[in-house]
Amino acid sequence: MFKDFGGFIQSTTGQIIVITAIVLLFGCILVFGKSKEEKGYDIKSLTICAILVAIAVVLSQFKLFTMPQGGSVTPLSMLPIALCGYLLGTRNAVMAGIVLGLVNLLIGGYVIHPVQMLIDYPMAFGAMGIGAFMRNRKHGLIWVYIIGIVGRYICAVLSGIIFFGSYAPEGFNSVVWSLWYNFTYIAAEGVITIAILVAIEKPLMQLKDRI
Repeated sequence: MFKDFGGFIQSTTGQIIVITAIVLLFGCILVFGKSKEEKGYDIKSLTICAILVAIAVVLSQFKLFTMPQGGSVTPLSMLPIALCGYLLGTRNAVMAGIVLGLVNLLIGGYVIHPVQMLIDYPMAFGAMGIGAFMRNRKHGLIWVYIIGIVGRYICAVLSGIIFFGSYAPEGFNSVVWSLWYNFTYIAAEGVITIAILVAIEKPLMQLKDRI
């Protein structure tokens, strides 16, 4: 089953379907994703987004552990986009994530194909904002963060299957290897961040109420 799925995703037809689905998803989020209570694109919101993107860029430069084929564990670099979603809503968070992905591409991106560039940077980082629909639930920030990193993980797995499957060690097919490889560093940073969020969630809730 995994082999058949990997072969389909690596095919031209599979790539077109995947990219089309992701683009449509992002389009729907940006066009229809604004709820009634969500902040719009005003100066205050844009300033907060810019500050959070800048913080994420700085944090991403400090790598606690780097994987041999790309990907790293950083000190909370995925949190600012989740925080943007928690404070300002889905559209702001997705746009901030896309900007962060483009900045990371410019300052140190690894590109072997235009589609890989699209998935690994603007789409993967933009996906970190999709969990903002949970912002008003109990433990909202934690849920926003978890759903966001799952979104990034899915993009990373798809990119790994399509473009880096040949790096899979003997005994692994491209799907299993990409699932495991990308899980290691994203989950490691996720666990660290969630542990910290549990401790600081209350003051962040108070900040949300003031914005």
